Amino acid sequence: MYLGKVIGNVVCTMKNPVLDGKKILVVQPLDPQGRPAGKPVIALDSVGAGAGETVYWCRGREASFAWYPTEVPTETTIVAIVDRVHVPGGKA
Repeated sequence: MYLGKVIGNVVCTMKNPVLDGKKILVVQPLDPQGRPAGKPVIALDSVGAGAGETVYWCRGREASFAWYPTEVPTETTIVAIVDRVHVPGGKA
Protein backbone atom coordinates (compact mmCIF):
# COMPACT_ATOMS: atom_id res chain seq x y z
CA MET A 1 0.00 0.00 0.00
CA TYR A 2 1.08 3.54 -0.70
CA LEU A 3 0.60 7.15 0.39
CA GLY A 4 -0.73 9.71 -2.08
CA LYS A 5 -2.43 13.08 -2.44
CA VAL A 6 -5.63 13.54 -4.45
CA ILE A 7 -4.82 16.07 -7.17
CA GLY A 8 -7.82 15.77 -9.49
CA ASN A 9 -10.79 13.78 -10.69
CA VAL A 10 -11.81 11.92 -13.83
CA VAL A 11 -15.17 12.42 -15.54
CA CYS A 12 -16.38 9.64 -17.84
CA THR A 13 -19.46 9.77 -20.04
CA MET A 14 -19.22 6.04 -20.82
CA LYS A 15 -17.75 3.38 -18.58
CA ASN A 16 -18.17 -0.23 -17.51
CA PRO A 17 -21.59 -0.51 -15.81
CA VAL A 18 -19.90 -1.94 -12.67
CA LEU A 19 -18.20 1.46 -12.25
CA ASP A 20 -21.48 3.41 -12.25
CA GLY A 21 -21.68 5.55 -9.11
CA LYS A 22 -17.99 5.08 -8.27
CA LYS A 23 -15.74 8.16 -8.09
CA ILE A 24 -12.49 8.09 -10.08
CA LEU A 25 -9.65 10.30 -8.80
CA VAL A 26 -6.12 11.27 -9.83
CA VAL A 27 -3.60 10.52 -7.06
CA GLN A 28 0.00 11.77 -6.82
CA PRO A 29 2.10 9.12 -5.01
CA LEU A 30 4.06 10.47 -2.02
CA ASP A 31 7.20 9.36 -0.20
CA PRO A 32 7.09 9.03 3.64
CA GLN A 33 8.09 12.69 3.98
CA GLY A 34 5.11 13.81 1.86
CA ARG A 35 7.08 14.67 -1.29
CA PRO A 36 5.86 13.66 -4.77
CA ALA A 37 7.25 10.27 -5.76
CA GLY A 38 6.59 9.11 -9.30
CA LYS A 39 3.84 9.69 -11.82
CA PRO A 40 0.19 10.26 -10.87
CA VAL A 41 -2.16 7.27 -10.94
CA ILE A 42 -5.89 6.89 -11.57
CA ALA A 43 -7.76 5.27 -8.66
CA LEU A 44 -11.30 4.31 -7.70
CA ASP A 45 -12.35 5.93 -4.44
CA SER A 46 -13.89 3.60 -1.84
CA VAL A 47 -13.84 6.05 1.10
CA GLY A 48 -15.13 9.44 -0.10
CA ALA A 49 -11.77 11.20 -0.50
CA GLY A 50 -11.58 14.69 -1.95
CA ALA A 51 -9.15 17.08 -3.61
CA GLY A 52 -6.05 17.83 -1.55
CA GLU A 53 -6.50 14.96 0.91
CA THR A 54 -3.71 12.54 1.75
CA VAL A 55 -4.84 8.98 1.09
CA TYR A 56 -3.70 5.39 1.43
CA TRP A 57 -4.07 3.41 -1.78
CA CYS A 58 -3.38 -0.09 -3.00
CA ARG A 59 -2.66 -1.56 -6.38
CA GLY A 60 -3.01 -4.90 -8.10
CA ARG A 61 -5.42 -7.67 -7.18
CA GLU A 62 -5.88 -6.23 -3.69
CA ALA A 63 -7.39 -3.07 -5.22
CA SER A 64 -10.60 -4.97 -5.97
CA PHE A 65 -10.98 -6.26 -2.38
CA ALA A 66 -12.48 -2.95 -1.20
CA TRP A 67 -15.52 -3.65 -3.40
CA TYR A 68 -16.11 -7.28 -2.34
CA PRO A 69 -18.36 -9.15 -3.12
CA THR A 70 -18.76 -7.15 -6.34
CA GLU A 71 -16.06 -7.81 -8.94
CA VAL A 72 -14.80 -4.37 -9.97
CA PRO A 73 -12.28 -3.96 -12.83
CA THR A 74 -9.69 -1.78 -11.11
CA GLU A 75 -5.91 -1.72 -10.77
CA THR A 76 -5.83 0.99 -8.07
CA THR A 77 -8.21 1.84 -5.20
CA ILE A 78 -8.12 4.46 -2.45
CA VAL A 79 -8.78 2.59 0.81
CA ALA A 80 -8.23 5.22 3.53
CA ILE A 81 -8.04 8.96 4.19
CA VAL A 82 -4.87 9.73 6.17
CA ASP A 83 -5.13 12.11 9.12
CA ARG A 84 -1.45 12.17 10.05
CA VAL A 85 1.86 10.50 9.15
CA HIS A 86 4.59 10.14 11.75
CA VAL A 87 8.04 9.07 10.61
CA PRO A 88 10.45 8.68 13.56
CA GLY A 89 13.34 11.05 12.98
CA GLY A 90 11.51 12.61 10.00
CA LYS A 91 9.52 15.76 9.40
CA ALA A 92 6.27 14.22 8.07
